Amino acid sequence: MPSNQTPLGALPSRFKKQRLLIVGCGDIGVRLARLARPNVRLYALTSSAHRITELRELGITPILGDLDSPPTLNRLAGLGGRIIHLAPPAQTNTVDQRTTNLVRAFSKRHSPVQLVYSSTSGVYGDCYGEWVAETRAIKPSTDRAKRRVHAEETIKFFGLISSCKISVMRVPGIYGLDRPQGTPIERLKRGSPVLNKDSDVYTNHIHSNDLARACWLAIWRGDNQRTYNISDDSNMLMGDYMDWAADHFGYPRPPRVSLQQAKSTLSEMQLSFMQESRQLINHRMKYELKLRLNFPSIKDGLTIKDSIES
Repeated sequence: MPSNQTPLGALPSRFKKQRLLIVGCGDIGVRLARLARPNVRLYALTSSAHRITELRELGITPILGDLDSPPTLNRLAGLGGRIIHLAPPAQTNTVDQRTTNLVRAFSKRHSPVQLVYSSTSGVYGDCYGEWVAETRAIKPSTDRAKRRVHAEETIKFFGLISSCKISVMRVPGIYGLDRPQGTPIERLKRGSPVLNKDSDVYTNHIHSNDLARACWLAIWRGDNQRTYNISDDSNMLMGDYMDWAADHFGYPRPPRVSLQQAKSTLSEMQLSFMQESRQLINHRMKYELKLRLNFPSIKDGLTIKDSIES
């Protein structure tokens, strides 16, 4: 029967579902969509026209737009609902103009309910192997990490001047047997070196399916202006991890070198991961987002096959 609250009676279920916009619908975005599609109306921003059919087959309404071209983002204004921002910055400068363009588009009409941003644990910089909670002061040392800091600050400021609830996830290395470049096999094939034990660094990881689940929970449970370390419980030095992976996948163990030798043989990107050491504390993820890891350690995740829909 109709009521004062809903004069037309019960609305069809498609009108009751909240909207979820995925910005940067790559591997993690697709995994998230598979989790979310029974519960929300899904949208995805894409700059690639050839992905429109693929997204529609996943039950996603595609919105064609380019984060590098502000006029193409006008359709996002007033979309409302909840937003998960997974798109990386452009690989130039120390600012993230893409995120700036995104929040400007949202600012043109009423704000989204919630915006969750996927950042990087690299914003902490080198912590000398210490345990790192979200309260630790950030100290980015690479341009890549500085761009993420700029994006975090841009999004949090947007939340302060609007009614949008903001949550930030700081994510380490993402892996998975079914993820593109989600295992260290190619690196083992190349024989890329690792550091000697006395100069080795701690490495942090999260399985791609656990990350998708963390995204989903943050969309609904993330607190306003709150930051979360999204990491598993692994506690491994990089060299020990690579030795285990070599044994597990049947490749020779990588050579060990000094940091000075590594500086003369590795790319700047590879070297950046070997000059920062930290162990992420994930208590907020577990107790506030209430994520129960399917893969508590990277050994579990590289041994057990899993479906995001199981």
